Amino acid sequence: MRIRRGVVSRGYAVRRSATVLVVAVLALGGYGAADVYDVVPGILTRDRPTPLPAPATPGPTPTPVALPTAAAAIPVLAALADDAPVPSTAALKKALDAAVADPALGPSVGVSIRDAATGKELYARGADAPRVIASAQKILAAVAISSELDPRARMTTEVRMVAPGELVLVAGGDTLLAREAGDPDATAGRVGLRDLAEQVAAAVGEEPVERWTVRLDLTYAAGPGYPDTPTYPTGWAPGDVAAGFTQTVAMIGLADERPKPYEPSPMDPAASVLDAFVGELQRAIPDATVTADDIPDLRATPAPTEATVVARGQSAAYRDVLAEALDTSDNALTENLARQAALQAGRDGSFADNAAFVVDTLKAKGYDLTGTTLLDTSGLTRGQTSTAALLSQVTAEALAGKLPGLQDVIARLPVAGLDGTLFDRFRTEPANAAAGVARAKTGTLTGISSLVGTTVDADERELTFVIVADQVPASSGTLAARAALDRFVATLTACGCR
Repeated sequence: MRIRRGVVSRGYAVRRSATVLVVAVLALGGYGAADVYDVVPGILTRDRPTPLPAPATPGPTPTPVALPTAAAAIPVLAALADDAPVPSTAALKKALDAAVADPALGPSVGVSIRDAATGKELYARGADAPRVIASAQKILAAVAISSELDPRARMTTEVRMVAPGELVLVAGGDTLLAREAGDPDATAGRVGLRDLAEQVAAAVGEEPVERWTVRLDLTYAAGPGYPDTPTYPTGWAPGDVAAGFTQTVAMIGLADERPKPYEPSPMDPAASVLDAFVGELQRAIPDATVTADDIPDLRATPAPTEATVVARGQSAAYRDVLAEALDTSDNALTENLARQAALQAGRDGSFADNAAFVVDTLKAKGYDLTGTTLLDTSGLTRGQTSTAALLSQVTAEALAGKLPGLQDVIARLPVAGLDGTLFDRFRTEPANAAAGVARAKTGTLTGISSLVGTTVDADERELTFVIVADQVPASSGTLAARAALDRFVATLTACGCR
């Protein structure tokens, strides 16, 4: 028996505001708006980050069922047979051609299906043609990120005491800090500002100081030309940032300030962190006065290496943070990780060179990049293309362990109908045939819809799939295309196809 990584089944609440939010977002639109929440990716998940799944206990394959009511659970596949039959190309063609030709997907559709165990391509339609793949591009970025950054390493946020009364809060890349106490079992919110403040109070308790100042050190992975470094790629629409469809790219930030539509993040995440930390430190040392000392020149001044470390917190492992970025389709978090990886690889850390770093990493691994043009690492910028064939090969090789840093991340992609950007999908017939079985990374921009992931067919054979539609008819729109993609995956999942 071959054990497949799964998640523990868990309940979920059906949120009645979903339809209103989808309609509002689609009506006000913008090129990037749809991609942020998968029409938006994860519209039901970004208000509360989804915990990463735990390994499932081996068990029987569940029969696909209709999605449950609130507080029930979706069974998730836990184990596969090693000798399950491989579907034939002819049978797949017979089952899937009609789904690929769905008018809601438009005239430009690329598809590639592979056997997960062998990597062999079993079905392809237009797989080699360059198309806009939207946020599915994050999978390509993840190859480079996971190849350069140790998946088990963690980001460190420190507080250093330069002198009695003078503290420096040193950014280390973690933009998922908790405003108050942290949760050691969480990815978003693992390190808490209250915890750091209490560490400081314990360390300086004997200091007879009545006034403390705190400044920032933002020199870690700051990018070229800091403090004049752009805060997001030039291809991102400023209106998308201002409206809360994405946020500025920083190396320190609060988990509860990640953006939601029409609830934008602060344009200066570091200032929010500093203000919150000063408040927590004042709480921890009430007999002293604590103030912020925040000016640009000080932000760009590294804390002295000889300064005493009086507090330290470590983020979740990089592999968990990368999984969170893909799970929630977080553009800024992806760009953050890509910059850290690129700088570690000796690149300059600019948004353009971070994209070039991804391309160069893929080339070095032997991938055919014909038709691939990357301008950012998150997929939000216009003018980027890649192919279903490349996404398919990367996904299959990650599952097979040929990209070991990415294997666990791909295995923890959102589960259909359960979490992440698939939380609100695969809920109605016939799409619910894939609920609890398929996993996928979404990609959605105005006129573009894609899914990249894995599923298990009726014969218990694990397959990888890529489907990209980049000329979605405006007359039917994104919701219809999304439903067509879900039906395609459900057809593949329900098919033995021998």
